[in-house]
Amino acid sequence: MLKRVISFLAQLWRSHFSLAVLFLLGISLNWAIAACNNTPPTSSASPAASPTAAQAQVVRIGHQKLDPFTLVKARGGLEKRLQPLGISVEWKEFQSGPPMLEALNAGSIDIGRTGDAPPVFAQAANAPLLYIGGSAPKDRSSGILVPANSAIQTLADLRGKKIAFTKGSSANYLLAKALKSAGIKWSEIKPANLTPADARAAFQQGNVDAWVIWDPFYAAAQAPKDVRVVKDSKGLAANRDFYLANKSFAGSNAKIIEAIREETQAVATWADANPAEVTKILAPILKIDASILDVVTRRRSYGFEPIQADMVAEQQEIADTFFELGLIPKQLKVEEVVWKPGN
Repeated sequence: MLKRVISFLAQLWRSHFSLAVLFLLGISLNWAIAACNNTPPTSSASPAASPTAAQAQVVRIGHQKLDPFTLVKARGGLEKRLQPLGISVEWKEFQSGPPMLEALNAGSIDIGRTGDAPPVFAQAANAPLLYIGGSAPKDRSSGILVPANSAIQTLADLRGKKIAFTKGSSANYLLAKALKSAGIKWSEIKPANLTPADARAAFQQGNVDAWVIWDPFYAAAQAPKDVRVVKDSKGLAANRDFYLANKSFAGSNAKIIEAIREETQAVATWADANPAEVTKILAPILKIDASILDVVTRRRSYGFEPIQADMVAEQQEIADTFFELGLIPKQLKVEEVVWKPGN
């Protein structure tokens, strides 16, 4: 069962890393749009359509399967909330964050949600995207795993070890923070840049000493009793969700954004009080074992809060860390791409 779960979850890993490849290697926009068109039929709108024309009648929201917007869509309240504004909703599903942010960049969707790392790469590539909100911390939703019988007991024991993670992802950031907290230089470990599926195989075969991973892969990997958590992300990384909008859309649609935020936050409040119901909704959509999904649901946030100073500071630290590690080509000021309604 775990093998099948991890195999399915491997489809989601690019939401943490592939944006660096798409943006920083300069893959053409035509390719990106073609990638978007390979998603389910709801993702097939032409990127050449005028965002201004679309805004008058419809708001186009990008989402992934494991996503707060999936719950919002399933609950059906957003359409009712936007109806008095004369706005309908078009949901567009994407397999990962990179094509979603490319669609935002192209103006073929208006709003999308992703993790903390992809927006940093988007800003480094000068994409016209703005942070419009974030979630509460999900600071137990990733961790550093070792085999149960490993001699590694503390973060200090990671010195000299071969550690698997996905380069440019939230796991990359968590590892950097964990090493720093233990006084270990990056040069003192043996990094192994692997996708979640490949990392799992290497971990199980004993080809790496530790594995840094995020939910839902993390929850699936924790299920067997032969795995031990050295340190989770609490105190090291917030692991928030972030909501972004195309800059031109955000500039003239504050009421729509606020309505979406309010409805998503209302659904998040319901989800916090009804985790079993959330599992019932998402399990058949994700095809993940309900017991694993229950763990994920209980330690994550589905909220959509206004951007706060602590969120900006956290993203700035991620940007600074990735620049220091050579993952992005320039230093960034995250504050410059935060939406300020009315400005």
